[in-house]
Amino acid sequence: MDKIKGKAFMLNENVDTDQILPGYAMSYPVEELKKVTLRGSIIPDFPEKVNDGDIIIADDNFGCGSSREQAPVALKSSGVGIVIAKSFARIFRKNSINIGLPVVTCEYINEIKNEAQDNDEFEIDLINGLITNLRTHNQYKLDKIAETTLETLQAGGLINKVRKKLMERGAI
Repeated sequence: MDKIKGKAFMLNENVDTDQILPGYAMSYPVEELKKVTLRGSIIPDFPEKVNDGDIIIADDNFGCGSSREQAPVALKSSGVGIVIAKSFARIFRKNSINIGLPVVTCEYINEIKNEAQDNDEFEIDLINGLITNLRTHNQYKLDKIAETTLETLQAGGLINKVRKKLMERGAI
């Protein structure tokens, strides 16, 4: 898996799925979700600012609230390359990995946020578990990702992973 590189957007704790994707957007087609992603957060103009590969760095309990699977889909469709947080709501984490959106915990969020300046770019190396601020060159260790999770992310999500396994077995 290639390294992920992008500008960082900083969020606080308890970013719930309503902040990630407003309830009124649940019936929107996937290609429209990116237009309302994070409208309910402290970054309501996120859709106008985000570029492919950009990064979200957040505190505890990211993705809490309802279990709507459209929330991680909205983040991925908006171009977010990875979400790094102190912790994630379990169902949000699982939904994200299943669609191929990397979500990784890190115990150094406070340090990362304290040194970060507006428009800082970061590079994330999932294989070696590192996040690097490209302005300061400071590196921080990410929590280890399970091998099965990494396989799912490398395949682009659970459906692709299962399809690949079935093809390897000659079942399809």
